[in-house]
Amino acid sequence: MKCKEFLENSANLTERALEKYLPESKEEYKIVADAMRYSLIGGGKRIRAALCLEFCRVCGGNTEDALPFACAVEMIHAYSLIHDDLPCMDNDDMRRGKPSCHKAFTEDMALLAGDALQPLAFETIFTAKNVKPENIIRAANVLAKAAGYNGMVGGQVLDLDAEGKEISYQTLLNIETLKTGALISSACEMGCIVADADDEKITAAKSYASKIGRVFQMIDDVLDVTADEEELGKPVGSDEENLKTTYVSMFGIEKTCQMAEELTNEAINDLAVFGDEAETLKQLAIFLLHRKK
Repeated sequence: MKCKEFLENSANLTERALEKYLPESKEEYKIVADAMRYSLIGGGKRIRAALCLEFCRVCGGNTEDALPFACAVEMIHAYSLIHDDLPCMDNDDMRRGKPSCHKAFTEDMALLAGDALQPLAFETIFTAKNVKPENIIRAANVLAKAAGYNGMVGGQVLDLDAEGKEISYQTLLNIETLKTGALISSACEMGCIVADADDEKITAAKSYASKIGRVFQMIDDVLDVTADEEELGKPVGSDEENLKTTYVSMFGIEKTCQMAEELTNEAINDLAVFGDEAETLKQLAIFLLHRKK
């Protein structure tokens, strides 16, 4: 299956499941449910969900069983984007080609929509069927750590603190590993856990994830300089405007792209333990390297 077709199929599967897990709107506080739906449904490539589903499959599991976990990671991702766009954070007015949540609704409702998506992610995980109870708990723990203090939130703190400062490569790597990479890694690891994979495969999946996570951020940094704003679906040049150190500001576009290509090749090598079943994951790594939005 071609990578584009795989991503479209995974996105459609995830989108239908997300509709099922969203709460019913209650008239008294319908606005926050609308804000949740606005930011969660009908946007994005669903890369994290696709990784969760595919790692479950290559480890011998049923992708249907992994859907609650794939949806959960998309909910956490959506909450993080809502909060990242807020005026107190990155102050971005556009996301996925439409007004950011706080622009479409209000700042307070956007904040609450993000707050509501976080616990909904874990409610969704605990609806899982045909998965060992201990693996459900284990996967929930993986996602919680990736989203929290020693994961995405910690990375955001480091990122905010680094604005307007000269930082080392190691600090840049720490920011990316926590802010972007942790959630991508959690998606891959949860897929393996759902399929009851052994430690060797989980270790390989996490190594692959750490590398494509770095590539994802590198290409994001390149696109922030080179992409067309309309095609990208969000403002460009915001890194420079916010005085952020990025891979591009540190190494330049050409070197960043070279580093990303080397990491992609290393990530593909990590998939050897999965044999021929990993072909789609190899193609996905290449897709992320060459993406234009």
